Amino acid sequence: MSFLIALAGKGGTGKTSIAGLTIRYLIEKRKGPILAVDADSNACLNEALGVEVHATVGSLRETSLETIRSGAERPGGMSMEELFEYQIHQALIEAKGFDLLVMGRPEGPGCYCAANNIIRKYTDVLSEKYPYVVIDNEAGMEHLSRRTTHNVNLLLMVSDPTIKGVKTAKRIDSLVEELKLDVERKVLIINRVMGEEGEQLRELAQDLGLEVAGLVPQDGTIFEYDLQGRPIFELPEDSPALQAVYSILDNLDIP
Repeated sequence: MSFLIALAGKGGTGKTSIAGLTIRYLIEKRKGPILAVDADSNACLNEALGVEVHATVGSLRETSLETIRSGAERPGGMSMEELFEYQIHQALIEAKGFDLLVMGRPEGPGCYCAANNIIRKYTDVLSEKYPYVVIDNEAGMEHLSRRTTHNVNLLLMVSDPTIKGVKTAKRIDSLVEELKLDVERKVLIINRVMGEEGEQLRELAQDLGLEVAGLVPQDGTIFEYDLQGRPIFELPEDSPALQAVYSILDNLDIP
């Protein structure tokens, strides 16, 4: 069984940056291959990791639907499900220490429910081959109600240094309990902390019944890397944000 880490939080908290640094941590500390899943329709985890996307689950689904509509012959007499599973494996982006699967945006009209169902199914199938899985979910709480986030060992709820961010994390925490999702442990990371507000927000979160894993300081290097189009996956070892995330993950006793 793989150890599954999922990330959740409102938009703009730096959740994807934390996901990228978590993947780097696992590669450096655990030496095992990681399956990274970008379950956000506004895919950008690949940019944090420094890899190019050549296919997404959303685009593959549209291609498969077009095959059905056109009545085109399927290679090797494959069933539609066999063909799609083959395409999913082809869509995996292989990199040093990790593979990445990206949901992306469906090209046709309608909601993302089908793509979410596909992500959930194939994350379960593929995760059997990896000791660790890291899922960067879309902002908000919809992925919880769609049950994209399930069978999770560690849920990292990420907040910016605002009361709204912490209260959103509390709503996520409550929804996990309400939906009876299979999440072993939920912790809060308060990101982009600049001053004393971090400790004040820690106290608020604890008063709300949240377990605070730690604070990550505002890091100008991340801003510079973003302006230069460089992946935060390559942050220098003296980066305050990287050091804080590593310290937090060390203390979470990931097996």
